[in-house]
Amino acid sequence: MISREAPRIFVTPLARRLARDKSIDLKGVVGTGPHGRIIEKDILSFDAHRPSVDQSLKAYRDTISPIDEKDHTRRYYVIGSYEEISHQLMRKAIARRLTESARNIPQFSLDVDCEIDNLMRLREDFNGDAPETSDGQRLWKTSINDYLIKSLALALQRVPEANVTYTPEAMLKHKHSNIGVAVSVPGGLISPIIQFAEKKSVREISDEIKVLARRAKERNLIPEEYEGGVSSVSNLGMYGVKRFNAVINPPQSTILAVGKGEDRVVVRDGVPVAAKVMTLTLTCDHRAIDGALGAQLLAEIQHFIEHPASMFA
Repeated sequence: MISREAPRIFVTPLARRLARDKSIDLKGVVGTGPHGRIIEKDILSFDAHRPSVDQSLKAYRDTISPIDEKDHTRRYYVIGSYEEISHQLMRKAIARRLTESARNIPQFSLDVDCEIDNLMRLREDFNGDAPETSDGQRLWKTSINDYLIKSLALALQRVPEANVTYTPEAMLKHKHSNIGVAVSVPGGLISPIIQFAEKKSVREISDEIKVLARRAKERNLIPEEYEGGVSSVSNLGMYGVKRFNAVINPPQSTILAVGKGEDRVVVRDGVPVAAKVMTLTLTCDHRAIDGALGAQLLAEIQHFIEHPASMFA
């Protein structure tokens, strides 16, 4: 049988003598000296009617949530201090996939600042050419996200070594750029896939995203429309976020995080000038893409963003 000794109490000789004279049990005294040592003032200020440390801990533990065998998190919170909301199936699926991503995929991130003045002008001109309906509405309206998807799709074609998926047996080198688009829906996030994005016009991409986003919010997507893909675009710029690292959505190998476009000072030919700048952050699966290859892919994305006419060459 293994015997367990009582925990040693550290106390100064004077404090021990005072405690003995006052018939104070040292087990109930909290030491305030170095390393928790009980000192003279602890004995002099001790209130015999105050609950001991053990009693206080027991009283606190009686107020907190019972420990669930599968989830010990509740034990940290007092009963009645929170509302318990059951997980929806989508939230469970997101938690499972992102846990898998964080646990199994070695990830690294690269970021670059892109000047988007040319892109903003091209988008404005393109949208301005859209015919109007009888009530004055444009027949189409593209977003910056549409051009980002097109840029990523073309960049993956320019850097085919990055248009891959890792498997334990072999690398899958894809012929087409199938790009996911992060869409916020009630209860979670889903990424519908734009198939063959490199072959589609920006307007076709824009129209397809609108349809897929609407059906995603209606819970009408089929698995083939949101599973797979090789990369994704996640844009939080509309929320004022300047920069962030997105988590890869398996089995994809990269994800492009997009911050907000804002006026910044840049230097051109040694002269400081104002420009609209957006930060892009590319997260890569290090099993499939190393740092130099990731940097090459991000440079191609930047090229298409800063020279948007090249998307249509």
